[in-house]
Amino acid sequence: MTPQQLSDRLEIQDTLVRYCHAVDRRDWPAFEAVFTDDALLDFTAFGGPRGNRSEMARYLESVIATMQGTQHTISTSLVELAGDTATARTAAQVMMISATEGCGSHVLFVGLWYRDRLRRTAQGWRIFERVQEFGWVHNAPPA
Repeated sequence: MTPQQLSDRLEIQDTLVRYCHAVDRRDWPAFEAVFTDDALLDFTAFGGPRGNRSEMARYLESVIATMQGTQHTISTSLVELAGDTATARTAAQVMMISATEGCGSHVLFVGLWYRDRLRRTAQGWRIFERVQEFGWVHNAPPA
């Protein structure tokens, strides 16, 4: 592996991690900065929409506004480099806490894969396509 390939892999991993931090901090400008201007995001595997980065920021903002807290973690990234583009398949676990009647709370656990296509830009590696792949759901509230 060349020094450039090592650098690319670290920069891609950093991009994937910045996504998680941006969502959990509810930092929508930082969320949008992870993606290219023409990025397409597909969250239909869990009943969400498909759209551009601004549309998805608004969607996630509305969903997370109802939560007491969220935590996105990622691991097991398989990155394939091809010059100035790359693909990544990354395991993700998402914990979401919502209020229940009374003073309780409910924790929903979601496992998924992010399937990403990335491109090197003047600002660094950015995601230009993200597709959620269903893994599992645990402790879903009653419909």
